[in-house]
This record gives sequence, structure tokens and C-alpha cells, in this order.
Amino acid sequence: MEGQGRVVELLLERGDVDPNCPDKDRAGPLGWAAMKGHERVVKLLLARGDVYPDRPDVYGRTPLGDAALKGHEGVVKLLLERKNVDPNHSDKTDRTPLGWAAIKGHEGVVKLLVERENVDPNHPDKNDRTPLGCAALEGHDGVVRLLLERENVDPNRPDVYDRTPLGDAALLGREGVVKLLLEREDVDPNRPDEDDQTPLGCAAMEGHEGVVKLLLERRDVDPNRPDKYHTGPLGWASNMGHEGVVKLLLERGDVDPNRPDKNDRTPLGCAAINSVLNRPGPL
Repeated sequence: MEGQGRVVELLLERGDVDPNCPDKDRAGPLGWAAMKGHERVVKLLLARGDVYPDRPDVYGRTPLGDAALKGHEGVVKLLLERKNVDPNHSDKTDRTPLGWAAIKGHEGVVKLLVERENVDPNHPDKNDRTPLGCAALEGHDGVVRLLLERENVDPNRPDVYDRTPLGDAALLGREGVVKLLLEREDVDPNRPDEDDQTPLGCAAMEGHEGVVKLLLERRDVDPNRPDKYHTGPLGWASNMGHEGVVKLLLERGDVDPNRPDKNDRTPLGCAAINSVLNRPGPL
């Protein structure tokens, strides 16, 4: 790498060398250096007054976006020192550098970006997921913690499926993320998704006992709220045979054990019919 740095120096000494000339994929030498994490080369290029640091590549990502995607903290720091670098530039997926760092779990890069007041922590990508939503979906606890430290982060912003960061984390069993989100008083634990399913309903359906337990510790959680199929958390847990979740729900005195679904089946009816259907041999 040292030799490559010297080669770059030699080439840049030529007055007729174009430091911005792009190829078919990247936005020129700076884009490649940022993508590969070559800090010395990035520094050399940025020292040139005629280098454009925000030129997007074929994917619509700027050098900052490429560096954030790959988790190159040193390069990100160098680029952020330039006043003419836009930290909120979104690519063809509508994802910003912060969005890429968040979904990839690059805590160091996320920290550098959220420390900038002019960085938008709520910019949604093409799936309407904010950086917080991306980090929650992937289960990156450390990134979620950093994002929640920003006062202007919206913890309830829904994605294209009308699911909040808490809903995504609950559906996928991300206990650490669920715990961090529930510590926020402004988090709505009952916000339903496009199927009218709450985070508790999602966790109950998938059998995530740890998540169900965390949600039930919140006094404002509605343990009976039904989805579009008129099935509540207990109905789903009974229907899917999740014994641990059923037990947790039944320990709550305010859970209705007789609430029927759209077929007028109670949780007991669902459990009974599925125990027969799952039994080996002819009916």
C-alpha cells in the first residue's frame, strides 16, 4: 500500500492527470480509494483542490457512502472534514451513508455520523426504513443504542410494511434491540403493522419468548389486541403451538383466553384442532 501511495503522488504531480476521471463502476480514483479503505490515497486526493469529493458512482453512492458501507472509519473521518461533502446524500436505494453504516452494523462509522448535527437520522430508504429501522431489523444493538442517543430520532417511524423498528425487532426475535427500544417512553408498543399485528402479536406468532416477556413488562401493552384475522397474541401462540408464549400470556390476568378469531375459534379451539392435524396417522 505504501508503494501505491507513492505512485498516486507521482501521478498527481503531473499537471495533465485528471483526478476525477471515472470508470464504468466508480466515481473516479477517490471513489475506489474510499471503497477499499486506502486512507493515505484518500488524503492525497482530498488535498487537491480540483477533486470533487461528492461525485456519485453507478449505484448513486458518493465516496462517503462507499466508505460507510464498508465500515472504513478513517476514510469517513477524512471525508467528513470536507465542507463540500454532503453527509445525507442518498443513493439509488434512497439509503444514506448513515443508513448503510446502520444496516451493516458499523458502530464506529455510525458514531462519527450521528455526532454531526447536520446528519439526518431519520432519512428513509426505498423500503421506508430509517437507519434505526435498518439496525433494528438486523439486530445491531450497539448501533441502535447510538441512534437512540440522538434526541431527534423517531423511534416509531414505520416502514413499507407499516412496521416500526420495534415491530421488526419483535418479529425477528431481536431481544437486545427490543429491550433498548422499550426503555424509551415515547416508543409505542402497540402500533400495528399492515396486518394490524402489534409487536406482541408478531413475537407471539413466531414464538419469541424472550421478546414476549419484555413486551409484557410494559404496562401499556395491550395483550389482547387482534390483527386483521381477528387473532390476538394468545390465539397465534396457541395456533402455532408455542407453549412458552402461551404460558407467559396466561400469567397475565388481563388476557382473554376465550377471544375468538375470524372463524370463531378460541385459542383452545385452535390448539385442539392443530393437535389433531399434527398427529401422525389418519384422522
